Amino acid sequence: MEVEVVAVLTGLAGLAIGLTTGLAVRVSERSHRAAAPATPVGVLPPGVASVLSVLRSSAVVVDVEDRVLRASSAARAYGLVSGDRLVVDEVLAMARLVRRDGEIRETEIQVGSTAARSRADGRWFAVRVTPLGSHGLVLVLAEDLTDMHRTEAIRRDFVANVSHELKTPVGALSLLAETVENAADDPEAVRRFAGRMQYESVRLTNLVQDLMTLSRVQGDEPLPDLRSVSVDEVVAEAMEGCRTKASAKEIELAAGGEDGLRVYGDQELLVSALRNLVDNAVAYSPENTRVVVSAGRCGDDQVEVNVTDQGIGIPDGEVGRIFERFYRVDPARSRQTGGTGLGLAIVKHVTGKHGGDVTVWSKEGHGSTFTIRLPLLGTAARGTAARKDADAENNTDNPAQEAP
Repeated sequence: MEVEVVAVLTGLAGLAIGLTTGLAVRVSERSHRAAAPATPVGVLPPGVASVLSVLRSSAVVVDVEDRVLRASSAARAYGLVSGDRLVVDEVLAMARLVRRDGEIRETEIQVGSTAARSRADGRWFAVRVTPLGSHGLVLVLAEDLTDMHRTEAIRRDFVANVSHELKTPVGALSLLAETVENAADDPEAVRRFAGRMQYESVRLTNLVQDLMTLSRVQGDEPLPDLRSVSVDEVVAEAMEGCRTKASAKEIELAAGGEDGLRVYGDQELLVSALRNLVDNAVAYSPENTRVVVSAGRCGDDQVEVNVTDQGIGIPDGEVGRIFERFYRVDPARSRQTGGTGLGLAIVKHVTGKHGGDVTVWSKEGHGSTFTIRLPLLGTAARGTAARKDADAENNTDNPAQEAP
């Protein structure tokens, strides 16, 4: 009997020890879970803010309630975020889908203020949306593609315009050649068509030359072989190249202003730019009028060259676009005068390459004045000339540096 009592008491003691041990383990687990750090809902995980600050893309973090927890300054400047909300519906819808299924999504969007947007309007972004942690946070990365889209649009337009401009004279030459062949027994017709072929050939040559010049000056590379250039020589050479066309319309070409001015640059390109302005003045002026080219100082550090005509003028709404490639105020008249539509674009890029600019004043029916401003030689090349003089002196003073 005593043995049975002892066994029962031992069993009860073991059960009590087991229950006590289990309870202690559970209490320990709960205390460990309470002590472990957890990221509260609506707070960025540690280190995420530092990573976002070095990203090149515009970054936005959205919580489970679609509130913006963090947004880069670029995201706000581009209009992706206002206050604590994503204001682009397409991006917000992507964020909700990513939060729902955890799948990364990418797309391109256009952000603009107009309801009916063209591909040239607004800004373009490559958007990537991904989950961030396990508390419903979503990361939105937006890379600005606007410049790339604009460059691509310019390239497409340029190729289309060049193709169109080349197709016209090439097609005309082909047709004229066939006509000359069929009119071989008519010397008068052959002479007439041969003259037309020569005209189209010159037009084609001018277009190719203008394309080569534009390609040379519109890049970021500096111009090679720059030197001191006489403004008087540039004016004289540009006017001489247009004298025949001016004489045919009995237009007087006159030069004036201050003599002896010099700039630092490429004389061939400067002559090409000024000749384009004079040629346009002659082409868009009526007969028995006057085109004046004048040069003078503008302040203490610039040369100003003006080309003034008494032509048809430019409508106010067109002035802002006349320096675009292939843009023509009057396409029909431009084709009659043989223009390529690249002249003013060349003027703009040449002056920019030389550290200057070009402006225009015009009034319909009263003529136009185009003004080129360039740095004077003393201000444009002072540093370069000083370095060259110093190098020359060093080479003269130190025979060891001279070539054998």
